[in-house]
Amino acid sequence: FSRMIVGWQVYAEESSAQASEVLKDLCAREAIQPNQVILHSDNGGPMKGATMLATLQALGVMPSLSRPGVSNDNPYSESLFKTLKYRPAYPLEALFDTLFAARTWVAGLVRWYNHEHRHSAIRFVTPAQRHANLDQDILDRRAALYETARQRNPLRWKGPTRNWKRIHAVHLNPDRADDGVIPQPRYQERKAA
Repeated sequence: FSRMIVGWQVYAEESSAQASEVLKDLCAREAIQPNQVILHSDNGGPMKGATMLATLQALGVMPSLSRPGVSNDNPYSESLFKTLKYRPAYPLEALFDTLFAARTWVAGLVRWYNHEHRHSAIRFVTPAQRHANLDQDILDRRAALYETARQRNPLRWKGPTRNWKRIHAVHLNPDRADDGVIPQPRYQERKAA
């Protein structure tokens, strides 16, 4: 909804117990109530492990796993991974020297992404602004500014100004038919010859 990174950690290896601890911490910090959220994740062992599943049940978090063999079921995560890999400071040549160095680098990325990066999918506000519900005021001020500019110089505007209305609903893998686009089949059947 907000695109904000609300929880993260870097470990030397993956485990269900570590994923469970990250989830417990983030649910406490974000005051997540039982049955409030769905955690969509990949089909990896840490996310399907008994410790993680028990934690999800105890916290009242509904699990949602990607389809087997489908690596891009969560477009938000995939988009974030691309953002991470294309940051100028991403270490292309060598791995991080220490676990601390990796955590420090990720902390800087998360700080930038949450508090500086203006996300196009949420009308160019930061994820932190959206998460804190500060975006409506920002968007209203932008709409007023654009309308004033259009009134001062109407020849510059061929139509309405940019849409600064808040996006209220977001979907993970939405139905394309809702957008007026006819969905294309994932694969085509072969016609019998």
